[in-house]
Amino acid sequence: MPYVEVEKLIRANPEAVYTVLSDMASFPRFMENVVSVEVVRREGNTTDSQWHVILQGAPFRWLERDTFLPDEGRITYQQISGDLKRFEGEWRIAAAEGGTSVTLTTDFEFGMPMIANLLNPVAKLILRRNAEQMLQALDKDLSSPE
Repeated sequence: MPYVEVEKLIRANPEAVYTVLSDMASFPRFMENVVSVEVVRREGNTTDSQWHVILQGAPFRWLERDTFLPDEGRITYQQISGDLKRFEGEWRIAAAEGGTSVTLTTDFEFGMPMIANLLNPVAKLILRRNAEQMLQALDKDLSSPE
């Protein structure tokens, strides 16, 4: 199963970073391939959000459950239904010298073994690039003077 992990130092405090990452509906602002994210349910420390993403010209849609664990500096996500067989991971946020260390992990599976060997390497590159782009945009947004 393909796995992607990206880490970046964000020049902002952990609380500010966690606040932005907890607002899934704002992700299109940071990721050009994310068309929309709509929070469809909130309950306790979880939300269900509907995602619409375009990757290499192909649309992907899924419903994911996000679990917020601010005391642990984590946000986990897991696809409930959608175009992939499996899509899950987590955000890890921790204080670090000069700001906040942010790590995004993603495990995914297309569920089509015959084409997985072709799709997985490309998908890993795209997911890595998207994660890096988002973290770069997040760093720029949060470290900019107001």
